[in-house]
Amino acid sequence: MKFPSMAEADGRTLGDEEVAAAERVIRSGMLNSVWGTEARALEREIAQVYGSRHAITCSSGTAALHLSVVAAAPDPGDEIITTPITDFGTVAPILAQNAVPVFADVDASDGNLDPAAVAGLIGPRTKAIMAVHLFGAPARVHELRALADEHGLVLIEDCAQAWLAELPGGRLAGTVGQVGCLSLQQWKHITCGDGGVAITDDDGLAGRMRLFSDKGWDRAAGRSHAAFGLNYRMTELQAAVARAQLAKLPGVVAARRRTAARLLEALRDLPGVRLPRPEGHAWWLFPVVCPDGDAPELAAHLAAAGIPARAGYLAEPLNRAPVWEAAVYGASRYPLDGYAPNACPEAERLVDRTLLIIDWNENYTGDHVDLIAQEMMKFRARS
Repeated sequence: MKFPSMAEADGRTLGDEEVAAAERVIRSGMLNSVWGTEARALEREIAQVYGSRHAITCSSGTAALHLSVVAAAPDPGDEIITTPITDFGTVAPILAQNAVPVFADVDASDGNLDPAAVAGLIGPRTKAIMAVHLFGAPARVHELRALADEHGLVLIEDCAQAWLAELPGGRLAGTVGQVGCLSLQQWKHITCGDGGVAITDDDGLAGRMRLFSDKGWDRAAGRSHAAFGLNYRMTELQAAVARAQLAKLPGVVAARRRTAARLLEALRDLPGVRLPRPEGHAWWLFPVVCPDGDAPELAAHLAAAGIPARAGYLAEPLNRAPVWEAAVYGASRYPLDGYAPNACPEAERLVDRTLLIIDWNENYTGDHVDLIAQEMMKFRARS
């Protein structure tokens, strides 16, 4: 049985609407968002979905996270606390602003930041907390926002994997922190190939992010550059395709939730696995924790049956990545001189032995789900 993949048409919702959107832009003759209309329209539509005052489009999810770090305004050498289980795109913007990532350990049940671990790492150089809603599971951002407010820090939410994830109380992930970051990369719930959006209710932070994304160019003042910035502008083609995708987002998330609920029910009594909590989950991936440490063996069994599953998610948690031994700028290790990442034993055990992830997709059928359940039961029956 073939599983739909986000790398192929059968696992995407791309269709006539996106073709028409791209044609609309091409026929207009204006593909640049400075003078076009599509990126600004996408910003209004995403701001409406999230109930945010501002949405700033940019070229990638990593760019959106860079904008969020710029908004937090760390001085060189300041620290930003984040998770070791995430894509490097979460951490690269910290280094890009000459700040230092400090890795806090995670909740062993879902891989999201443990607020108690974060609290123990806050110090005089801490500037921000960057939480990731891993695999689409809501992180404990209400607790993290309380910590941030207590210590005068900025809370950033990385929602690249968590479109329409819901927090306790009904708010969407991305709306508790001062800045929320979304991704439109190929593998996300909706896509325009690459693209990102930063959302905020803070007028000052929005202005800072918008200025940085356009080379510090104050367009109202003519050819005048008010601050340092890069070119992180989204193109009109990206924005037009993203607008067509945004209209399909509720259906994408609903379909993923429907099949995830079916698998949760099928595996409810299966021993040796800890299933994810479904509340608010956006199901970018379907993660399973194997407390006995046999996730690699289970992943190999599922993969042999044609199921897109793998253990660990990362080769190693980011606090153990080889990048911390390398130079940062030229031959210099600044701002990492003397730097040694914190040990994060829960994250390290998850990646090494206990975390299993199954690719998830809005086009899975009941047959796909049933095969996953059958093979997991078969493995447990033999072990």
